[in-house]
Amino acid sequence: MKRQTTTILLLLLSGTLALAAASHSHWERVPARDHARANPFAGNPAAAVAGERVYNDHCAQCHKAGARGDGGKHPSLRSEQLRAVTDGDLEWFLRQGDLAHGMPSWSSLPQAQRWQLVTYLRSIQ
Repeated sequence: MKRQTTTILLLLLSGTLALAAASHSHWERVPARDHARANPFAGNPAAAVAGERVYNDHCAQCHKAGARGDGGKHPSLRSEQLRAVTDGDLEWFLRQGDLAHGMPSWSSLPQAQRWQLVTYLRSIQ
């Protein structure tokens, strides 16, 4: 009986750890200096329009028109989770990507275009 109880407890513990790992957010990996960075284009309507062009050229094929996602692997970019992170977090994530989840790095885009994209994403929230 003791061995069976131990086995059950180990299974429960491993399940709990798996859930915790799955819910671990990539936002928690953003360095403090990047988290605190301010968007130089924040609130700039022209930058949002430019960011929409960047979005259409680089992001719409996965995240679809209007950043609504595809209901599957490619999430909506109008989510509560995105509203809760800083502009610096978003720019960092665009630069780093998350290949394990299918998100490429956009470090090849000029920094100004990444900030314009962040401005666009903020404008559609």
